Amino acid sequence: MTHIAVVGAGAVGCAIARALVRAGHRVTLIEARADVGAGTSKANTAIWHTGFDAKPGTREAALVARGHRLLDERASDMNWPLERTGAILIAWDADQQGRLDGIVANARAVGYTAIEPLSVDEVYAAEPHLGPGALGGLLVPDEGLLDPWSIVVGLATDAVINGATLLRSAPVTKVTGEPGAYVLTTGAGEVHAQWVVNAAGLSSDAVDRLMGQDGFTITPRRGELIVFDKLARHLVQHVILPVPSATTKGVLISPTVYGNVLLGPTADDLEDRQATGTTELGLTGLLEKGGLILPELLEEEVTATYAGLRAASEHSDYCFEAFPGHRYIRVGGIRSTGISSCLAIAEDVVAQLAESGEIATPLQEPVTQPMPNLAEDRLRPYADPELIARDPAYGDVVCLCERVTLGEVRDSLTSVVPAVDMDGVRRRTRAVAGRCQGFHCGARVTAMMEAYRG
Repeated sequence: MTHIAVVGAGAVGCAIARALVRAGHRVTLIEARADVGAGTSKANTAIWHTGFDAKPGTREAALVARGHRLLDERASDMNWPLERTGAILIAWDADQQGRLDGIVANARAVGYTAIEPLSVDEVYAAEPHLGPGALGGLLVPDEGLLDPWSIVVGLATDAVINGATLLRSAPVTKVTGEPGAYVLTTGAGEVHAQWVVNAAGLSSDAVDRLMGQDGFTITPRRGELIVFDKLARHLVQHVILPVPSATTKGVLISPTVYGNVLLGPTADDLEDRQATGTTELGLTGLLEKGGLILPELLEEEVTATYAGLRAASEHSDYCFEAFPGHRYIRVGGIRSTGISSCLAIAEDVVAQLAESGEIATPLQEPVTQPMPNLAEDRLRPYADPELIARDPAYGDVVCLCERVTLGEVRDSLTSVVPAVDMDGVRRRTRAVAGRCQGFHCGARVTAMMEAYRG
């Protein structure tokens, strides 16, 4: 049984830890922040990518396509909501229209053949609330929506419940070698491991250097987004995509599984890896672009704004490489497609370890624990009479905006991978994420957190 340290507990790191444990390895999952999924994974656009627009021949293209299928296969067992809404790329000028054929060719080159052209009339029939001026588009029927919060927590839970050790608030500050192993100095003590897998997101280049490599540099790419109220949901049926440029996929408008509508993201390369605040310039720019794409959206109320940092690098592909002689696997530079590709990345890591001779006996009866439902298109606890009859806590609504119950908040604080702060409760339940942003329920949730911590 090989002991493997996985550094980083975002979507990719948690997926890798889960896969390694199920393959029979001993795993320590190390996260610098206070909670899993508290970095790049918590603030993405929640799109279920097919990889149709990935660069042909890259590892990213193959892994996103495979990951899209794996998420579909695992969703039922894990109770992960996926909505295959489809996406429409819209050309708004002659230059963008001229690039549509190239996007179709790219999609076919990566193996995605379901993409199809749409005439102007077909575009407006599919999305009647679009602003004027569209010249045509492309339909990508298998793009869709996912719940990134439940995916990350679910993967971490699966890893821990099947034997992994999770260390939180444990940034890796030093790595030293000893015969046949590494010693990782972390904020939670030393970890001795035979192999290290680096899935540290924004810090993956720093960890790479601690491991004696120097393969890439992360440039944080800030993406600001605006969340519109649930009353805007009827305005959009698909993920509405722009024709991408060389540097960014551009600003999209998308529904969410939670019932809101997203507008964003921006794409600003920064030096500060903590710069997750929104800006007046960024939000103003989003509103201007959103008003052209979907004018009626600007008449709806804004529920929240947020920004996330993507782990962009100087390379056009994932920085994914195994160093068997050093017992080290680098999984860095995983950009916005990481949550869609995470299960495929994990599958690949297990395969690379096996190729290196690290073969274990897979778990015979791994435990699968479904996640609580956060999606609006499924039965939620407050509306489930049978669940409430068994436990009245699920009938006590704590968060009126998102209809989150006492039972759900309690469960988030007592689960296998419990929330340790308000953000953790929000990602596990949607409490404090609604219109009032915690004005009504914040005090009660805080009191529950203090009671369970005490």
